[in-house]
Amino acid sequence: MEADELLVLVAGGDQKAFEELYGIVSGPVFGLVRRVVRDAAQSEEVSQEVLLELWRSAARFDPGRGSALSWILTLAHRRAVDRVRSARAATEREQREGQRAHHPAFDQVAEEVEAGLEREWVRRCLDRLTALQRQSVTLAYYDGYTYREVAERLSLPLGTVKTRMRDGLTRLRNCLGGAA
Repeated sequence: MEADELLVLVAGGDQKAFEELYGIVSGPVFGLVRRVVRDAAQSEEVSQEVLLELWRSAARFDPGRGSALSWILTLAHRRAVDRVRSARAATEREQREGQRAHHPAFDQVAEEVEAGLEREWVRRCLDRLTALQRQSVTLAYYDGYTYREVAERLSLPLGTVKTRMRDGLTRLRNCLGGAA
């Protein structure tokens, strides 16, 4: 049987006719959709949507206006173009949103200014430490060394480094307490 005859039977709810029509048109439908959509997974999805739509709307087919295959491929083309337009619109929305998110909000600018002021205050407080305290604190907190590693680097006993750190951190806390 040809696609035209099968489509008329499908319009009447004939499942066997639909199975046979599916076998005839699924390849051309997928091929057309694949050329428009380009993505294999999306093409499979759109093709299934077209064939489902075919089952539901077979009664709208008018044999006097053209062949069944032309009508089915028109459905497929329309659905594929809709998918491409939808994907393009989603991409454009995401890009616009990304551009909006790229501009720093006022709060972000204020936070950066505040962080800069805090860094300056910490630098001033570090300058108030003795050179030995500043060296120990800097190695531990800015360079990431452990107390033991600071002691090894400075060739000092661990207890001496701990004392310098304690005294230095106490002086920093007192100095920074005035910054709050």
